[in-house]
Amino acid sequence: MTIAYPTGRSLAGLSRAAAFAVVTGCYVVGGAAAVVTALLVRHHHPITVAFVADVVATIVVFALSMALANSSLYDPYWSVAPPVIAIYWIAQSPAHLGAGAATRQVIVTTLLFLWAVRLTGNWAIGWRGLTQEDWRYIMMRDDTRGRLPWWLVSLVGVQLVPTLVVFVGMLPLWPALGAPRHSFNAVDVLAAIVTAGAIVIETVADNQMRSFTRNPDNRGRTIDVGLWSWSRHPNYLGEISMWCGLYLFGLAADPHWWWTIAGPVTMVLLFETASIPMMEDRSLQRRPEYADYQRRVPKLLPLPRRRG
Repeated sequence: MTIAYPTGRSLAGLSRAAAFAVVTGCYVVGGAAAVVTALLVRHHHPITVAFVADVVATIVVFALSMALANSSLYDPYWSVAPPVIAIYWIAQSPAHLGAGAATRQVIVTTLLFLWAVRLTGNWAIGWRGLTQEDWRYIMMRDDTRGRLPWWLVSLVGVQLVPTLVVFVGMLPLWPALGAPRHSFNAVDVLAAIVTAGAIVIETVADNQMRSFTRNPDNRGRTIDVGLWSWSRHPNYLGEISMWCGLYLFGLAADPHWWWTIAGPVTMVLLFETASIPMMEDRSLQRRPEYADYQRRVPKLLPLPRRRG
């Protein structure tokens, strides 16, 4: 059975504002499905409730992305879901928290919202509309054509896996927001510094990249200025550091949740085994001088720069 999807041509007539409205509507539908799911399973542990609702919302967004023939509909989900989960877990916390635990809730949610707004805004700035699809998804479609149906690749590789990775990264926030055993302490201070620093690194890196690519003189060149002269992927370094900071908040609230270090470890594995290799391969194909950049500049950690 052949399913007819809207073509890029049928979506090309939508203005950017109309395309944003479509995306917003899709996320409202996904959010409504998550709320209904949460109500149906509300008697389970808040982690279980959030997980099931998260997966259901992801499946709804996936279905809508297939209807629109654009898997990039999922792209904002990475930064939209965590604040929603955090708010739900705060709502499930004890009615009378100590001042220290409440302070932690405020700091964590503020930092998480700053990260989410920045990352979602960064996506929105570069998004041209529903006819635009992430180059990685196009590459995945080409690589799996004839071997796997695209709907399966999109559901698992593009949408479910990132949702699961982010949820694992969120686990430290349950003790930090919903079930803290300890009041605000020195580890929280360290967590706040790491998380805030990570957001600053991501923001500066993205702004430097945007400024570089908007300059016509830099067309076809590899960025080698600012943070990008110390790390080939400072934006990814900032993202990984952000999840490390969230882990420290959970550790400060309850050291028994030390095992949630699986969150930042999973993030490192995702970037090291998927995101960075794909980006580096593409850069080498498009810019031969990137090989020299690889030799001179470390991949993630800003070690002293190597001169050829």
